[in-house]
Amino acid sequence: MPIFRLPVLCLILGFTIAGAAASPVPERPGQAAIASPHPLATRAGEEVLRAGGNAFDAAVAVSAALAVVEPYGSGLGGGGFFLLHRAEDGHQVMVDARETAPAAAHRDMFVDEQGARIPGLSLDTVLAAGIPGLPAALVHVSREYGRLPLGTVLAPAIRYAEEGFEVYPRLRTGLERKRAELEASPASAEVFFPGGELPALGALLRQPDLARTLRRLAEQGHEGFYQGAVAEALVAAVQADGGLWTLEDLAGYRVVEREPIVSRYRDARIVSAPPPSSGGVALATILNILEGYDLAAKPADLATHLVVEAMRRGYRDRALYLGDPDFVDVPVARLVHPMYAAGLRASIRTDRALPSDLLPGIQAREEAPQTTHFSIIDADGNRAGVTQTLNFWFGSGIMAAGTGVLLNNEMDDFSARPGVPDGFGLVTGLGNAIEPGKRMLSSMTPTFVESPQGVAILGTPGGSRIISMVLLGVLARVDGQASAREMVERRRFHHQYLPDVLVHEPGALDEAMAEALRRRGHLLEETTRDYGNLKVVTWDHADNRVEAATDPRGEMGEALVY
Repeated sequence: MPIFRLPVLCLILGFTIAGAAASPVPERPGQAAIASPHPLATRAGEEVLRAGGNAFDAAVAVSAALAVVEPYGSGLGGGGFFLLHRAEDGHQVMVDARETAPAAAHRDMFVDEQGARIPGLSLDTVLAAGIPGLPAALVHVSREYGRLPLGTVLAPAIRYAEEGFEVYPRLRTGLERKRAELEASPASAEVFFPGGELPALGALLRQPDLARTLRRLAEQGHEGFYQGAVAEALVAAVQADGGLWTLEDLAGYRVVEREPIVSRYRDARIVSAPPPSSGGVALATILNILEGYDLAAKPADLATHLVVEAMRRGYRDRALYLGDPDFVDVPVARLVHPMYAAGLRASIRTDRALPSDLLPGIQAREEAPQTTHFSIIDADGNRAGVTQTLNFWFGSGIMAAGTGVLLNNEMDDFSARPGVPDGFGLVTGLGNAIEPGKRMLSSMTPTFVESPQGVAILGTPGGSRIISMVLLGVLARVDGQASAREMVERRRFHHQYLPDVLVHEPGALDEAMAEALRRRGHLLEETTRDYGNLKVVTWDHADNRVEAATDPRGEMGEALVY
């Protein structure tokens, strides 16, 4: 039967009846590939690779470039996760550059005397900002894994900031949406609304202060951001508005190298982000549950139901157990164990959905989708999957004068207080409560899929939907032997435990599929538009071919293979 006549779910997940035979593994791909959300970022990575850099140099170049050209999604005032694989010895690591709570932060800082959350305090004020991690990651990855001097690697980003780049539709939409908050910060207003006007499409957006900050980082390394003039300007801006940052908070920030979460699904090895990301644990739990089913042999509606029920249980555990492992005891070994998944699988009925309120636990929480991701492989097989963010559009919207650095609003990703709803009316538990120096829980899920077919590097922005998008990409790759292009084009659905709703893109479920799911008790909700921005690079062993693909849902993405 031609693939275009298969049921809709088969197209979504990429299921096929037979898997591809194992192929010998080539020594090296011989080609490099980058998939990023903006052409200038992709070209920054290419420039560094052509100068003799490796995938890790390119990752630093792309990350810094995105901090310039995607100010609504990430920046030096934010953080992220760098998932790395070194080809020469197989070393794999996640560089954790998640933001941390300042030393003066405390559990109840966003609630009033009655315990109710204070609207906007964790979003639009300097209290919303955690201590940034991205600059430290750029220095660390360059120093520990790159080949080129940091100044060479940051040169494209410095050039984009200094000379400017053209305003494009998504950026202009973000500026329009966040205008009131950005104009409340004089430094932000000066950069993003020159002359007090919303910049026209195609107008050059220059950020000279950010260029100077990047240059200090290039010349002085860690100290160029976390000490000296930049640190003093950041702390002065925060404290002037009643914030908690100190010079000691900045000087004390360090990235943490963490062992990735490694699990298996079918014949594939899945490598993903560990806590304080919830992504790798949730992904492993869901895939372990699905390991017990032959999804390809199931009717499409039943296979979808089983995937949704596995999502429900994986997201429930995310809400209940996960947090910063340096502060709370996260039972990772138990959560990713196949026997634990077998117990969860036993509670799944094939004929009925289990309402989420019948699963013991607490409510999951929504997260901001304004994040960014890119994937890279170099000719030697080194690879990087990087997801980074400021949290909501332009973070807090507050820029520290003289630095060009927008402050994040990642403190909102903590639970304001156990049992107290956040800005979305949802709550989390003690594991994600605010503590000094603690890293807030995240859904960012950079992931490697290593199978007999080859290697895939994937990740996406999308807040709490990140995990389900990466999951569907993994299923498409492993069960469907999908290409990079097929992975990014799959239609998507999502369930995050609470709210108890199966959300899906337009066209993801045909009417027969939708009706079959409703009969099982699922409440369906079609999104008003597509979501996510998956970036995939693959290396297929059979023909030693490298492919890069950017999500057609994204506006400016560019994939490059050379």
